[in-house]
Amino acid sequence: MQGYIQKAETLIEALPYIREFAGKTVVIKYGGAAMRDESRIASFAEDIVLLQFVGIRPVIVHGGGPQIDRLLERLSIPTERRAGLRVTTPEAMEVVEMVLGGTVNKQITALINRFGGRAIGLSGKDASLIRARRYDLPGPDGKPLDLGEVGLVESVDATVISTLEAGGFMPVIAPIGVGDNGEAYNINGDTAAAGIAGALKAEKFILLTDVPGVLDGEKKLISTMTRTAAHAAIADGTISGGMIPKVECGLEALAGGVHKVHIIDGRVPHSVLLEIFTDAGIGTEITRA
Repeated sequence: MQGYIQKAETLIEALPYIREFAGKTVVIKYGGAAMRDESRIASFAEDIVLLQFVGIRPVIVHGGGPQIDRLLERLSIPTERRAGLRVTTPEAMEVVEMVLGGTVNKQITALINRFGGRAIGLSGKDASLIRARRYDLPGPDGKPLDLGEVGLVESVDATVISTLEAGGFMPVIAPIGVGDNGEAYNINGDTAAAGIAGALKAEKFILLTDVPGVLDGEKKLISTMTRTAAHAAIADGTISGGMIPKVECGLEALAGGVHKVHIIDGRVPHSVLLEIFTDAGIGTEITRA
């Protein structure tokens, strides 16, 4: 009986959050360890379907770096990275589109639909959802590094997503952008998700990572921080390494109109539900003020 009572208490704890967020958009960047095997993807899909059933409007933006690396290796296409970014040659771009816009996107979409959701998979090229330009990253000598078909988000057509949401559908988006002449660009998933979240003025932008969240100088989790505190933590070195670009994406989303950003550990089962529907949450929440 005690187990049933605990389940009931969990539902009661979630009720205020369900009421608060019903009808609102939550953008989730899905990647990393949470995508490592089919069982984890299936668990994530179930959680997202639950969000949809209680009236929340999830928008999923996914990655797929490891899957791209595996196919490039099988096809004997060399892989090179500069400044931590994949150099995307025309040959590699074909693989990126096959994996992100095809295999991975359809796997996630199919699992969500299998559990009762109404998901539609698309890439940023569809209906020119994500307009992009070539990423001219300055090198050590000040000259742009040649990253090939790597792009930056120029604009997001929020009406494409809003139309799908109004019809009761959940967009599952591959981070591929389209240029002025119809060319495809490989866009970092976090960056694409931040741009989409800002364009939608989403209630929440959730980044799934492979760590518990933002840590302080003693390596303890910071459960909540303002964007001012986040800027200061980057400046003083508290936030370092791979967490810097994730926090910066969150700050970009806040500047674009997102209400709150959450950086959470995607390795934890049901991490999205625990962050949204519990009082304490499990990761780091970044607020505007």
